[in-house]
Amino acid sequence: MKSLAGIGKTDRERMAAILRATKGTISVDEAAVILSASSSDAAKMLARWTKSGWMTRVRRGLYIPLPLESRTVDVMLEDSWLVAERLFDPCYIGGWSAAEYLDLTEQIFSTVVVMTVQKPRDRRPTIKGTTFWLRTVPEKALFGLKAVWRGQVKVQVSDPARTLVDMLSDPALGGGIRSASDMFSAYLRSGDKDLELMIQYGKMLGNGAVFKRLGFLLEILAPNETTAMDLCRENITTGNSRLDPGLKADKLITRWRLWVPESWGQKRNNVRDRGRTSKYKLTF
Repeated sequence: MKSLAGIGKTDRERMAAILRATKGTISVDEAAVILSASSSDAAKMLARWTKSGWMTRVRRGLYIPLPLESRTVDVMLEDSWLVAERLFDPCYIGGWSAAEYLDLTEQIFSTVVVMTVQKPRDRRPTIKGTTFWLRTVPEKALFGLKAVWRGQVKVQVSDPARTLVDMLSDPALGGGIRSASDMFSAYLRSGDKDLELMIQYGKMLGNGAVFKRLGFLLEILAPNETTAMDLCRENITTGNSRLDPGLKADKLITRWRLWVPESWGQKRNNVRDRGRTSKYKLTF
């Protein structure tokens, strides 16, 4: 375990100037401009402060200050979202990470989901103890977002409807369809519920599987939402999809062109047995 060392008055003044002028992360170029120094001298200062335990390096040329109360440099990132915004921009926080923020789940996920325009080689980098899962999206898919302030920095997060649409496009973003359906159920009970907006986002995303999964889940979770199910039917694409590509599927629901596991077919049957069916009946 590496402990913090003291620094002199001049270094304290320089560091204070940098911290006042930056927003959570510090690059060599920023430090050079703030201190009117060369990039080489700025890099040496940041490296010296890192060695003394006042900074920690996130990647080459990028640093973050350690919390004042820290007695060691062996700490987790204080705010992983700030680092994500700096390293992977243009991007947004999505999937289960957005769902946690939006109170759509009580589950705790250790990995931060970042939807980025970048195409990184390492899709699951671990930075100072925090693992990021990077998913590449086209720039035109940067819609349905809301700005969240993290200190002095605005970070983009998917709004509730977009968060669920992303999960319906790829259930893995919700931790699998079982977890994603629980989040969808919470969404349906929330004041943010807006199925028309979800359908609009689905069209903008251009993935027909979204409507297959959405329509099927509505049959189970909200069978009275017939208008939304009609719109889903109008937008499903040809070909059969899986409810969750990560699960074995042995039942084909022809109405939704969707392969589902046996257990999910039973869930729909249970709804029917309770007398809460809609006009959409499953056909196997």
